[in-house]
Amino acid sequence: MGNSYAGQLKTTRFEEVLHNSIEASLRSNNLVPRPIFSQLYLEAEQQLSSLEAGSRVDNEEEEEEEEEESSESSNPPLSYQMKPPPEGCCTTDGFCQAGKDLRLVSISSDQIEVPSGFLLVGAKSPNLPDHLLVCAVDKRFLPDDNGRNALLGFSGNCVGCGKKGFCYFTEFSNHINLKLTTQPKKQKHLKYYLVRNAQGTLTKGSVICWKGAEFRGRQASSGPCSSTLFQPPESSGPPLTTTSELVPARNPNAPAGTQQTGTISDHLPSTAALGSTVYNGKDSPKQQLVKNNLPALTRPSILGTLTNPGPPKKRHKGWSPESPSSTETWNLQPNLQTPNRNKNDVGGLSCLTHSTLVGPVSSPMVASGEPVSVPDNLLKICKAKPVIFKGHGNFPYLCGNLNDIIVSPLLYTCYRNSQSISRAYEQYGASTIQPISEEMQLLLTVYYLVQLAPDQVPLIEDLEQIFMRSWRESHLSEIRQYQQAIPQAFPPVPSQIAPMTSAQLPWLAGLAASSCNDSVHIIECSYSLAEGLSEMFKLLIEGKLVKTNYVVIICACRNRALDSCIAVTGKYQARVLSESMLTPAEYQKEVNYQLVTGKVETLGSFFSTLCPDGDIEVLLDKFYQENQGQRSSSLSASVNKPTALDITGAAVCTSYNVERHQIRPFQLAVAQKLLSHICSIADSSTQNLDLGSFEKVDFLICVPPSEVTYQQTLFHLWHSGVLVELGLEKEHLTKQRMEQYVVKLDAEAQIKFKVFLQNSMQSPHTLFVLIHDHAHWDLVSAVHSLYPQAEPPVGLVDRLLNCREVKEAPNILTLHVTSFPYALQTQQTHISPYNEIHWPSSYSNGIDLYHENKKYFGLSEFIESTLSGHSLPLLRYDSSFEAMVLALGKRFPRLHSAVIRTFVLVQHYSAAMMAVSGLSQMKNYTSVETLEITQNLVNSSRQCPSGHGFMVVLRIPCIPLAAVAYERLYHVRERLSLADNFEIILGNPNSGITIGKHFVEQLKIWQKIEDAEWRPQTYLELEGLPCILIFSGMDPQGEALPRSLRYCDLRLINSSCLVRTALEQELGLAAYFVSSEIHMEKVVVNDVLESDPEKLSSTDNEDEEIVTEGSTSEKRSPVKRERSCSHDSASSSLSSKASSAAFCIESSPPLATPRDVAKSSHQVLSGSTEENTNNCERQRQKVEKGAQTVISKHLPAAAEQLDSKQNIKSAQISINSSSSPFSSSSSSSAPTHNPFILQTSQCSMTKASKQPPIVFLPKLVYDIITSTDSSGLPKSSSLLPYHSVMWASSFRPVMSKMMTCTEQSLYYRQWTVPKPIHMDYNNRNEGRMDTFHPRRLLLSGPPQIGKTGAYLQFLSILSRMLIRLTEVDVYDEEEINIKLQEEADQCYHQPGDMWPDLETFKKIPFDYTIHDPKYEDASLICTRLQNTNSDDRSMGRKQEDMYMRRQTTRMRLSKYAAYNTYHHCEQCHQYMGFNPRYQLYESTLHAFAFSYSMLGEEIQLHFIIPKSKEHHFVFSQPGRQLESMRLPLVTDKSQDYIKSPTFTPTTGRHEHGLFNLYHAMDGASHLHVLVVKEYEMAIYKKYWPNHIMLVLPSIFNSAGVGAAHFLIKELSYHNLELERNRQEELGIKPQDIWPFIVISDDSCVMWNAVEIDCSGDRKSEYTWTERNVSLKQILQHIEATPNVTHYALIGMRKWSSKTNSGEIREPFCCCHVHDFIMLNVDLTQNVQYNQNRFTCDDVDFNLRAHSAGLLICRFNRFSVMKKQIAVGGQRSFHIKSKVSETPVSTAPAQYICAPDSKHTFLAAPAQLLLEKYLQYHSHRFFPLSLKNYSHPVLSVDCYLNLGPQIAVCYVSSRPHSLNISCSGLMFSGLLLYLCDSFVVASFLKKFHFLKGATLCVICQDRNSLRQTVVRLELEDEWQFRLRDEFQTANAKEDRPLFFLTGRHI
Repeated sequence: MGNSYAGQLKTTRFEEVLHNSIEASLRSNNLVPRPIFSQLYLEAEQQLSSLEAGSRVDNEEEEEEEEEESSESSNPPLSYQMKPPPEGCCTTDGFCQAGKDLRLVSISSDQIEVPSGFLLVGAKSPNLPDHLLVCAVDKRFLPDDNGRNALLGFSGNCVGCGKKGFCYFTEFSNHINLKLTTQPKKQKHLKYYLVRNAQGTLTKGSVICWKGAEFRGRQASSGPCSSTLFQPPESSGPPLTTTSELVPARNPNAPAGTQQTGTISDHLPSTAALGSTVYNGKDSPKQQLVKNNLPALTRPSILGTLTNPGPPKKRHKGWSPESPSSTETWNLQPNLQTPNRNKNDVGGLSCLTHSTLVGPVSSPMVASGEPVSVPDNLLKICKAKPVIFKGHGNFPYLCGNLNDIIVSPLLYTCYRNSQSISRAYEQYGASTIQPISEEMQLLLTVYYLVQLAPDQVPLIEDLEQIFMRSWRESHLSEIRQYQQAIPQAFPPVPSQIAPMTSAQLPWLAGLAASSCNDSVHIIECSYSLAEGLSEMFKLLIEGKLVKTNYVVIICACRNRALDSCIAVTGKYQARVLSESMLTPAEYQKEVNYQLVTGKVETLGSFFSTLCPDGDIEVLLDKFYQENQGQRSSSLSASVNKPTALDITGAAVCTSYNVERHQIRPFQLAVAQKLLSHICSIADSSTQNLDLGSFEKVDFLICVPPSEVTYQQTLFHLWHSGVLVELGLEKEHLTKQRMEQYVVKLDAEAQIKFKVFLQNSMQSPHTLFVLIHDHAHWDLVSAVHSLYPQAEPPVGLVDRLLNCREVKEAPNILTLHVTSFPYALQTQQTHISPYNEIHWPSSYSNGIDLYHENKKYFGLSEFIESTLSGHSLPLLRYDSSFEAMVLALGKRFPRLHSAVIRTFVLVQHYSAAMMAVSGLSQMKNYTSVETLEITQNLVNSSRQCPSGHGFMVVLRIPCIPLAAVAYERLYHVRERLSLADNFEIILGNPNSGITIGKHFVEQLKIWQKIEDAEWRPQTYLELEGLPCILIFSGMDPQGEALPRSLRYCDLRLINSSCLVRTALEQELGLAAYFVSSEIHMEKVVVNDVLESDPEKLSSTDNEDEEIVTEGSTSEKRSPVKRERSCSHDSASSSLSSKASSAAFCIESSPPLATPRDVAKSSHQVLSGSTEENTNNCERQRQKVEKGAQTVISKHLPAAAEQLDSKQNIKSAQISINSSSSPFSSSSSSSAPTHNPFILQTSQCSMTKASKQPPIVFLPKLVYDIITSTDSSGLPKSSSLLPYHSVMWASSFRPVMSKMMTCTEQSLYYRQWTVPKPIHMDYNNRNEGRMDTFHPRRLLLSGPPQIGKTGAYLQFLSILSRMLIRLTEVDVYDEEEINIKLQEEADQCYHQPGDMWPDLETFKKIPFDYTIHDPKYEDASLICTRLQNTNSDDRSMGRKQEDMYMRRQTTRMRLSKYAAYNTYHHCEQCHQYMGFNPRYQLYESTLHAFAFSYSMLGEEIQLHFIIPKSKEHHFVFSQPGRQLESMRLPLVTDKSQDYIKSPTFTPTTGRHEHGLFNLYHAMDGASHLHVLVVKEYEMAIYKKYWPNHIMLVLPSIFNSAGVGAAHFLIKELSYHNLELERNRQEELGIKPQDIWPFIVISDDSCVMWNAVEIDCSGDRKSEYTWTERNVSLKQILQHIEATPNVTHYALIGMRKWSSKTNSGEIREPFCCCHVHDFIMLNVDLTQNVQYNQNRFTCDDVDFNLRAHSAGLLICRFNRFSVMKKQIAVGGQRSFHIKSKVSETPVSTAPAQYICAPDSKHTFLAAPAQLLLEKYLQYHSHRFFPLSLKNYSHPVLSVDCYLNLGPQIAVCYVSSRPHSLNISCSGLMFSGLLLYLCDSFVVASFLKKFHFLKGATLCVICQDRNSLRQTVVRLELEDEWQFRLRDEFQTANAKEDRPLFFLTGRHI
């Protein structure tokens, strides 16, 4: 039955392989032939598309021979050579040869005839991995429930075509087109029973339990998923098995593969029994949970349980203890056997966990040959369980004492993955590049093991990188070739070096291992691995492998494939590896079991025998009785020092300073980056966030279920004041109210979360920010956590934050905040890479970007401290502790190492406390490091007058062990009478902080708290408390530690779980801010922070200052470290630390080696001052070889010369004065002896806050953290980032040291994929990029750096921005020239009148004076009645000041505001053109021409009309030519639309112009036309696709606003004529057509109306209020004015907050109107806007309209608000030189020049130069007029601004025009601007001028100038000189204007 092609590919040439592959591809119906390698080495990128795919990889049965050949050969396999199909038959996958569909999904509802005795089963085709093919098979040939009694052979029918009687499965597989690459076997391809559900649909049922299928699960990924050879699996829940309801009808029992093993597990809490079931391929976990409503595993258990070690029957050669999951291994437990089980009984087996990976890669690990018996007492003899890693080929059966070994497939997975060629090379056609051979893999593995140190453990990442590098080096030339050239169809085969043969392998491996002193032992086998394993067990029993850590067993024969396995026999390595295979839940359960069952008592009794004086308890009791009285009182006195300066001047410590909430520059920068990202989302075209629609911010902060973290977040929230700032709460905030905004993710979280969701739905105009803090915690998929009894609840984050309501709510923004974002950076993450915000770097190119007074110490700084050669490192390990743990591990092999490590460390702390308390004999029973910690802790509070001390964190992840440690240390402390000296706190994540009453009182005094009920609720509130904090919980959950933290003892962390996040979050506990400035009264120089970053990072614990004897000044050493106030020895300076209360100086020299410590340790407890002082000096001078060189500076000259007979107090003063933080960093010439400063310097808390804590690590972790990989990164960075993700491929590049956070994120996004238990696992849209959630952001930054403060600040500035978005700066200026206004003799209208009365209004005189404040710099228009003086006019001011100096005020946008393009809301989407009915491009361009005699030519305009607006226009029927714009009738009364078309001329404001009038018009129908210049047409069309555009002719591209007004008016009049003609044909009178248009500025934002209450007693009394109203209301009110068509211009006031009642007493006035006018185009037919004007064209038009006798009415009841827009409009005109390329500003004086001069010409319109010149320099033309307001300049037919210091008098030359009476008025000048034929000599002779008055004539050319002088007979009264002729500074082609000036004779 073996594969006849076994071994053939070893010698087959490449062409043959290629030929066969092509032939197989041609036979296949796949469109694209699959490359050779992908047929074998399926890649991780080919992920399955559903959870079903994740489960279909379970229990795929593989037989020995074909698997061996198909997967273990180093060459690609041939397809299995099936008989060619008959001519013309169907060969389509999923169909039989008769062409009938067999796929379950297609025929599940069909009625299928099943003969009696047959069952329907599902077959799997390798070409259709997502489908089952339906077959009918005789049940006699199928196994029973226990996997037995299946007849050999086959009998089946085709359910498609009905063909019956297939007697061979090979024949049947041909018929149903399985197209197999291996020999067909029913056991391999018949997978599932098929059953009908309640609806009668055929569905997949239970798995067919073939013999051994439950052990051989199918390998599910080609990507490595484990970070080490001992990667822990995912489950954190209890083990459980699942049974199925869906079993065949004939079989009421579940198949053996799913039988419950809970009964056994319940009675055996050992990890060995913690097996979990496989899903049996029946359903995906998700589907099965839904169907069966059974709880699922959080993550599959690693340890399976086997119950039948006996050999099975012959047919299947027994069972194989293997599971292919790369994360699982088995612990085979013979004690699970039931008695008298016969060898054929396989029932009752516990199913093994399926792989948590995805991807169909079959596992060939099949057992073969004779079983190998595991010897009894193996664990007892070896002192460790050997871990056997299956390698290549077949693995033998194991029987016997399976409890004492562990078998893992992890190495096999690594080999398999390393043979799959990366897609990166496949794309170059690299099918000729062979994967690394099996022989080379094994040899490289041997090389790797040989170079491992005795205390190192192998890492899978190391091995993968070795394979990758080896492969790349061996194929470098081919890779380059394919990268450089386009591959041909059949690239040439590169010549290769002869590969290593199987025969050479054992010899080469032995050669490699020969140099390692037998740490790697090679065993060569002849026939199978069984003999090698037997020999290994024999050697182990005989004790011949004592020095051997790894045994490599090789079976390499020429005629067969390579078999190999590797056994880890080293006690340390085997223990670490085996324990690493436990999940966190199993780890806790195992430890708890050992504690509960009393297995640890042997350890306790062993410790008690170590003490020389008998039991430690006896010693403690004896000590307690001897010292009870005096000790406690003296200690109490030493702690309870006076806390204030009393009358005797006793010193107090004033250094206690709990930092209040303040925003640091870093936090502000991050908050602003967050805000910037929010704005980017809002600004994008995706419409995912409409910031403009939100009025306020609300939030909810989700934190892990840690009580301390919860209270800590409340603490930060309280002090930030953000709730009050956001307006969510009032000033008097209670804690109960505050708790609504923070939710602890525990069982009660759903209640608060539900309220949050309800609020978000009820408040659509509130932006809700959902902040997920510590976001890497609990990323378990809700599918995997359906059992509610789990504690703590897992999958809650997925269930709440990923629920549909959160994802779809447009007003919920999710912000994930974490220090370890790696698990949220996978291929299937919800977070876009563009939405990631990383904490900024503090330095860029050596420049300090953010000036902070604190220096952050994180992981990189801690690592750096280990590299510097002149400081003691901050990261350390305790070698003596590790040695003791190792020894006890060998003595107690069955105890978990966590238990041993905890008991050893607790023993060390106990002994250290006893030694410090006076029991000096105990110092030999602790380590140097522990003694240092304890001694400094006990002494810390004695050194401070107020009793301040520092904190020691003792990290014990396992909660039961933490409780044991707490009880023991608490007991020892009580017996030693140290209860008042320091506190011991048990930090449990599920409960609050409990500390003694004495210490609570101390904290209340220090923090000045008067609340009697106060208790500390966060660790931050323990600032200054001397304590040991036992920090428990499997993972830290965001708890922050105070700045008095001094030691971080991590010796008990789970060092076997090597995952990047796990390691970094443990080290994150020590992350710290160090004060970089020392604030005090007497400091002169602050030099703590130097510019050298290396110095900053490598910190010393010594005061390293050189002191020259006899010198009073201190000098800095060139290697001076920044730590000027720390005194603790890094190694443990026992010799200088006295334990007597009389001499407690913490000034210790460095100790070179522990040997020195041992030598001098006897001196520690002696109270001799002389001895300690001398020893201190001796140690200072001594630096042993190999030690770190340190320069000690402890003793200044005074101390060194100290006489030993001096009293102790003087010694203390003398020594401590030098170690004061003040003296070492001040430049004072001598140390001060001020007692106040002296005492402050003693405070340990102050020292602790100025230096990072010292961290103690397990040796294994220390080695990984401090070693670097090839790229220079710490090795921890290359570990698997998180336990619920896996690598996508072994073929991945190494991370680079130079990677930024963003690049690291992209790396993980490319190379990691989530496991099925990860909440992002289902976030896949096949090949589409829309898997990112648009409103989800990720903020990442180092631990403890201030992320909470940053996101609270973000909420604050986000709220301010939203308020700012709803506010606008509007001009708020008083009307000008009010004093010049003519006092009205009478009131023409009553204040309450709604409309003006026409006859009354005609009596109102026109007010010539300009009152609009924007014309403050314009010339005053004089009337006869005005009496002006120079004080009434403002002084001229600079042009650039004009915009800046205008007063504005900030106003809240009302619901009737006009908006720019940044506003998006649901209501106006259709208005803006975002309605799907109207595509953006659906608009048409229409030409519209009319003739205008004044221009002498036809004017052609263009309209851009969107489809949605075509109903406003009339088109000719045949050609769709634009004919006219529809106009309503005067008599129309509808309230649904605005009758007047609105025209808005605009330039340069496509983004900022306020063209969205939807809300202003209150949704009413209206016609709005944007008037734009030709060159701006495209950009305006892009931003306003649904607006009508009127495009001006190109000749007006450089024109001013006058041209736009001119064309609007002329176009409107022409259109009015057309509409009159068109509607006249319909019987409508011409005068009934509506003649008004609205001309509006593009900055009009809101409109207001004054409501007047005239209900007073007298008519003259009234009250008024002003409110915001819609533009619709105002326009409809004005349009309803009686006799409205008699008014030529109607306008309104400009809004001002300073408006007084006098201004609105008269509701209507006749004066200038600006900005927003209604223009009657019929009445003003003969009054034109000046198309040349740039400024003041509205004033000019108003004057001419009035002089023509037209009525101009201003409604004073209405006002318009104008927004300040800083871009576009008038500012878009820049005057620059025409010659120079560089823009150089030109002064206005240069705007004119003499004709024919060589003046520099300017690139600007002549009219603009004229207007600007006259505005600033008109006094050169009219010197007599300067400030001579009683003698104005006479301006004929036009108004030009001559500047604020010159007044003008306007007169019209038109006959019958209205002019002011000028009799008796003497003018100081005459201005004639482009005067027409109406101006005649006789007209000018009516006016009188002062002697010396000046004349200025302006014409288009010099010829016109001369003709005008002659025509008007000007030379009669005016004197001209040749030099008085000027022109604008334009080139001839730009048509300059010419001036002629003269003096009055």
